[in-house]
Amino acid sequence: MTTLERLGADDLRLVVAAFRDALQAHKDGINRLNVYPVPDGDTGSNMALTLTSVATELDGAGGDLAAVCKAIGHGALMGARGNSGVILSQILRGLTQTLAAAPEGQVDGVRLAQALEIAAQGAYEAVGNPVEGTILTVIRVAAEGAAAAAAGGGSLVDVLDAAQTSGHEALANTPEQLEVLKQAGVVDAGGTGLMLLIDAFLLVVDGRPVPEASVTEAAADAGHVDELQILAHGDEGHERGLADLRYEVMYILEAPDGAIPAFKDVWAGIGDSIVVVGGEGLFNCHIHTDDIGPAIEAAIEIGRPSRIRVTDLLEEVEEERWVREAEEQPEADATPVTTAVVAIATGDGVKRIFHSLGARVLTGGQSMNPSTAQILEAVEAAPADRVVILPNNKNIIAVAEQVDATTDKTVVVVPTKGIPEGFAALLAYDPDAEIDANAADMVEAAANVLAGEVTQAVRDSSCDVGPIAEGDFLGIARDGIRAVAPTVAEAAIGLLDHLLTEDHEIVTLITGEGSSDAETRKVIHWLEEHHDGVEAETHHGGQPLYPYFLGIE
Repeated sequence: MTTLERLGADDLRLVVAAFRDALQAHKDGINRLNVYPVPDGDTGSNMALTLTSVATELDGAGGDLAAVCKAIGHGALMGARGNSGVILSQILRGLTQTLAAAPEGQVDGVRLAQALEIAAQGAYEAVGNPVEGTILTVIRVAAEGAAAAAAGGGSLVDVLDAAQTSGHEALANTPEQLEVLKQAGVVDAGGTGLMLLIDAFLLVVDGRPVPEASVTEAAADAGHVDELQILAHGDEGHERGLADLRYEVMYILEAPDGAIPAFKDVWAGIGDSIVVVGGEGLFNCHIHTDDIGPAIEAAIEIGRPSRIRVTDLLEEVEEERWVREAEEQPEADATPVTTAVVAIATGDGVKRIFHSLGARVLTGGQSMNPSTAQILEAVEAAPADRVVILPNNKNIIAVAEQVDATTDKTVVVVPTKGIPEGFAALLAYDPDAEIDANAADMVEAAANVLAGEVTQAVRDSSCDVGPIAEGDFLGIARDGIRAVAPTVAEAAIGLLDHLLTEDHEIVTLITGEGSSDAETRKVIHWLEEHHDGVEAETHHGGQPLYPYFLGIE
């Protein structure tokens, strides 16, 4: 392949396709590690999903460089997922806005170096509290290397070589800039994903293959810290952590450009990890906060938020495989009823139980939340003009609450935060009753359930009850980790010991991947010995990553 001296519109399309494919191939390695010990890293997935949106936008774009750059910028803004995806979208917007003005639609080394510098500046400006040792540092140092090469008369490939060398040096140095990285002995995940963009440029310009995914997998074994964690540091550089700021709130905001500085000031008072990117009346907004309502109300005061997505950072779990490979659910009953129910769930057994209790089931999980459009489709297919939605996950409640305004049907969300609450709510469901009575009874039933879950630690860490070693099993209540043990049964028992009181009568165990009959028997025997007045019920759920969901009534 001949080395290119300039990039045109078709070349830039190839770069985007190569970057998308590289992120898709490397995402598991980038996802693998995370500061919090449960398996919830999703930086790679968020970056890959962002690039998928960009590539889709490009499919309908015109042929010249300006049209291609505009499509990349718009696709990145509208498709950004997670903190890392939002920052990446700003980098792509800054890059393409500069490339679009290239003379005669041809990008040389000087123009590309300028574009990288503008992209770095835009990324820093978008983040409310820029922190060194993150993706921000990597793009800035890579841009500085590119600028030096361009100033020395370097060619397009020379500029990219310099950006690659400088960027990798910055990435390797991130542990020296952030104590949390140094203590964990890891480098930054978002920066790792970003360097694949330079690899994609070099593939198109010079024919160099993008590194194999095994390289990222090996680096992940050495350790990456999720970008969500790194940018959640306070002004003094200490780690805020997931336990301090529980929720990630994202949405698209239509508002006047002049209102954004005041909007950012409001957000600065209620959260951290603030990223607001966009312009010309359209912005992609991201914050970590404990106050979901005020975070959304701030947008309503100045404009119109849409595509609202709320993620519980404590419970966020990568479930792509299970959602993608989900079995066909049983055919839903189409017999007309007064009030229908749509329940969101994953796991073959869990879905069968919801179906048997009269709900239409929409497959969805924690980090693979269904969109408003997907929930709306399930609501429209329900055999009633009145529909109750059971989100069964904190992350999905806010999205579900948008559905009522998009349909002629009457929709009420019963804000179930987990599978046990969803089951309890459905036990109070009467398909022949009016929706208000159903909703009231279902809310009351769900509120009477005390819920918990058991999962396995993916790294060494610590919590209120002591140190955590990779491979330990964790018993997690709604207020945090309450048991750490070497076996799944011991973790479940420790969690039950923390939660159960003399007032409780029923414990429901929903078994998932990682549980066994022997471990479940150990839990049941403990209950019989220590709480002989408590009745135990077990159900096969088949849910991923959580050997047990617990419901206590």
